[in-house]
Amino acid sequence: MNFLSILLLLFFNGNAQRNDTLSSIKTHNKLSYKQFIAPAALITSGFLLKDTPLNINLQKDIRNTTGTNFKSNVDDFLLFTPIAQIYGGNYLGFKSKTEFKNQTLNITISNVITYGIVFSMKRTFKEERPDLSDNGSFPSGHTALAFTNASLLFYEYKDSNVWYANSGFLFASATGILRIANNKHYTSDVLTGAGIGLGVGLAVSYWNPFQSMSFGKKKTHAILFPQIGNQYGIGLLIRN
Repeated sequence: MNFLSILLLLFFNGNAQRNDTLSSIKTHNKLSYKQFIAPAALITSGFLLKDTPLNINLQKDIRNTTGTNFKSNVDDFLLFTPIAQIYGGNYLGFKSKTEFKNQTLNITISNVITYGIVFSMKRTFKEERPDLSDNGSFPSGHTALAFTNASLLFYEYKDSNVWYANSGFLFASATGILRIANNKHYTSDVLTGAGIGLGVGLAVSYWNPFQSMSFGKKKTHAILFPQIGNQYGIGLLIRN
């Protein structure tokens, strides 16, 4: 199996569904079940592929293609590229859907939710990584966060420039592929992570609870803070 075939197998089904999802999003400003077809397809594919010989063979094929000594830390940075694009789009002449403070809240909330889901699943499944470094393989956190941020980017600029809006998914897909090439994750980990990230990003973008809230002097103030103790999560303090 050549490298192109592997990439098509990795993302063809999920991306085909994602294109249908994004077409639906372009014409609707409210969430519908159709918008979660792609996340569900990716997550289901990951679970079906998990613990199968095909999953192991894909890992070997990709590693043989890139080289068994391949190592790169680019994937540690690519997942944040869509965030930079969210903030930078207006400077490139594209009109974002929301303003800076709302973007920051959406990025923070969605990344915290994604991290919480991934962390819980890693603790539940305890799957050993391909490189045997630890048991946090399933699902891929890097991929999940990358697709979360790519989804937020799409929502912000889908009405302004669809090409720019979609560009984050290229960086997200590259992140997932590099996680496999670095021998940190199996294909199943990446597919499931992509589905989680895409779903959370879409949900938070359209839920967007702070879009109509004003921030500043003599207006509503909102403070988002982490909660660490017996339980992990985020807290929100709102004061008029």
